[in-house]
Amino acid sequence: MVTVLQSILWVILGILIYRKKIVGDRVPKLLGKTLYWLGVPLQIFALARKSNFEKIVWLPITVTVTVLLLGLALTLLILHIHKKRYINSYHMSVMSNNPQNSIEARYFPSSNSAISLDFLPFTNAGRGSFIITSILGNTGFIGLALVPHFVDQSYWSWIVLYGIAHNVLGSYGLGVLVADRYSCLKEQSNWLNQLSSIVLLPSLWAFVFGYLSQGLTLTNLVETGISLGTTIVLPGAFILIGMQLGMSQQWQNLKTGVFSTLIKMLVLPGITGLALTFFGFEGDGRLVLVLMSGMPTAFASVILAEAYNLNRNVAASGILLSTLFLPIVLFGWLKVF
Repeated sequence: MVTVLQSILWVILGILIYRKKIVGDRVPKLLGKTLYWLGVPLQIFALARKSNFEKIVWLPITVTVTVLLLGLALTLLILHIHKKRYINSYHMSVMSNNPQNSIEARYFPSSNSAISLDFLPFTNAGRGSFIITSILGNTGFIGLALVPHFVDQSYWSWIVLYGIAHNVLGSYGLGVLVADRYSCLKEQSNWLNQLSSIVLLPSLWAFVFGYLSQGLTLTNLVETGISLGTTIVLPGAFILIGMQLGMSQQWQNLKTGVFSTLIKMLVLPGITGLALTFFGFEGDGRLVLVLMSGMPTAFASVILAEAYNLNRNVAASGILLSTLFLPIVLFGWLKVF
């Protein structure tokens, strides 16, 4: 309870200090780079160093891949049904000699803005952002910083493995493939650069060094420095989230954001929890995988939207709503599992 309330206050603080211009426009970017290169890797190093990897460590990676693919299949199915529904509606309108507007003009505009009659986008740019916001979770900044407070230390290794696997296979893997597929850019993505980004991923190397250092004895000064550094990661991550939310002036496509949030934070973790229960998993191990699979939409969705010219508003709305719903959803999963 205390950890969640503190996280909410840090987010509010981040919004206020940015909106009130207490910090400059460069601060969010600087804080983000600091957390990416130092904060999160330090957190992973500390967790990997103290974690027990003798348990069934294949399970978090398996669940990560399964949840990503399940989310992709579910969103593609929903988009297909939604598109087919309105195409059928249009044909019925034509049959009744009442074609009010052409389907192309209403549902496939030339701009990148996502337009639909209710809550789902029809343009490639909007559909790509919807898929990404529904499947990519903030397992790095939020998951690694928050989930260890709710489970036994013997399961910290699962948190680390899930977070790294999700970053590599999700944000730098499936997320890029989806963004490239729905991109409005004509240029082909540079796979060599993408591969180098994975190889140079700071959190990946932090995990390697943390695991290899388990048998090493560090000096008290170093241990104190690591402990102090990890305590700053949680407030820093949520302050960054608050500043990122404060940067956005227009929140459009909120209905789309609600739908992607339901998929990301309720449907996918709910299926994960039920499946694990069915196969006999329970306790903190099950709780770790449910919480990590239900983290809010990752900021990587906005980064991918910018890089591949997808719909930024759809991505931003998903981040906003999923982050705001985090305390409620978190309490719910803690109660259930």
